[in-house]
Amino acid sequence: MVVAMFSPPMSNASDAVLHLLPRSLRARTNLLLIAGLCVVQAAGLTIHALDHLNIADRAEMHENEHHAFSIYHTLVELPPSDREASLAALEVPSNFKIIFDNKPDTHLPGSFIPLPFGMNPMMRGGPPGGQEDPNFGGPPPVGGPGDFSGGEGRPPFPFENGPPPNGGEGFPSEERRNQTFMPPPLAGIGMLPARLRPERVIIGHKPGTRHYALSFQMPDDHRWLVMSYTVRPPNPFGSPTFMISFALMTICGGGLILWGSHRLIAPVATLANAATALGRNVHAQPLPEAGPTEIRQAAVAFNTMAARIRRFVTDRTLMLTAIGHDLRTPITRLKLRAEFIDDDELRDKFLADLDEMESMVAATLAFGRDSSTLEPMTALDLSALLQTVADEAAEARPDLAEDVSYEPPPTPIRIKARSLALKRALTNLVMNALKYGGSVSISVACVRGPEQEKSVCIRIDDSGPGLPPEDLERMFEPFVRAETSRNRETGGTGLGLAIARSTLRGQGGDVTLTNRAEGGLRASVILPI
Repeated sequence: MVVAMFSPPMSNASDAVLHLLPRSLRARTNLLLIAGLCVVQAAGLTIHALDHLNIADRAEMHENEHHAFSIYHTLVELPPSDREASLAALEVPSNFKIIFDNKPDTHLPGSFIPLPFGMNPMMRGGPPGGQEDPNFGGPPPVGGPGDFSGGEGRPPFPFENGPPPNGGEGFPSEERRNQTFMPPPLAGIGMLPARLRPERVIIGHKPGTRHYALSFQMPDDHRWLVMSYTVRPPNPFGSPTFMISFALMTICGGGLILWGSHRLIAPVATLANAATALGRNVHAQPLPEAGPTEIRQAAVAFNTMAARIRRFVTDRTLMLTAIGHDLRTPITRLKLRAEFIDDDELRDKFLADLDEMESMVAATLAFGRDSSTLEPMTALDLSALLQTVADEAAEARPDLAEDVSYEPPPTPIRIKARSLALKRALTNLVMNALKYGGSVSISVACVRGPEQEKSVCIRIDDSGPGLPPEDLERMFEPFVRAETSRNRETGGTGLGLAIARSTLRGQGGDVTLTNRAEGGLRASVILPI
């Protein structure tokens, strides 16, 4: 029950999605491939952005540490009395805050950096052979300037076993301090002369934040140069060429998709055009059997089908023509023998039947002739052709000449067709309208087909009684007549509409019959432009 209740909305949603999709196979293929390209590009963009974030973050850290070293180097070379003024005059980055203080930064948990930062003793001017020098690399003497140990038995600043005096967090143990790694930009301090090296360096950082603090104890006045800075978040799209290269790759990929889909779908369009041409002309040129294996197989199958259709149509036409031709001789012989019948009434009836048979044979031969004629397709003015058909119909039936009307289009309409066959088909329809409807009205207009293809519609209307709806399509079958008396004066052979439809379909068109609301019958002829 639940499935039944929710199935229709799901179906409606699916139909709505399908309705939004393009109708052509080429457009759907392009949409699918371009959507896939966008997904791949987005994934690549994400990976690149994440990688760029890591690199940019490292570069920002390196730059900030280089600024800190440069500022310290600039100030430590000045006399202590000039450092405050020089610090105020320095162009400090906007994310830096620098002060001189009597103690290091205690706002962020930090670690002592062992001096001289892992440098070779020879490089830092110390005693060779790795000998200990109390003046380098170790803590200052107890009780001396800058001593924060608090005396014997007390933990060093900033109090590993208790809170610092200002309530800040404590620093790691001595063991951890000795394992601290000095960042490469600050490692340059080890290259400074001994008189310029800081007595102590503390790096402070709170995990999970981008705030850092560097505290340098000056070597002469033992004050602390405290630098607080914030590492700015990197911009994943900071590169000026990043978006340009991304756009260029997307455009190039989209262009290749459009070109490739055109190459892939082109054989389908060629096959459709060939099928349309075969419908208009059974003797149309075969498809070229070239290209990839699948395309060649489709072309071979289509050409085989076309050859079979041509053979079937030719065999049928030849059979009808042969039968009609062979019947003319015995009919002529029967006419000659009928002249020897003494009974005039019987002879007249006999000859009337033979005349009807002869007309049927003639219509059959005309049907076969129209089906087998290979008249070339030529460009013609349809408006002029319809005017000629209307004029000839009025001349053929002078008693109904006033009831023949033709409404030409505002502008001439040119089509490609077999002019003689088309004229015979249209004349047949017009004469049928005059014969059974007593009048005919011809009009023409350009219309759009089911697939939005441009076509021309010729309407041939009469004012007769019309036909029952079930007989409208049956009238196009050979030897079928709406008038069932079999009297040639009122009926006919029943091949006129069949010949007209066969001719029009052979040119890519069609003809249908409909009853008019105001009375009468309408023959609608559709022809491609």
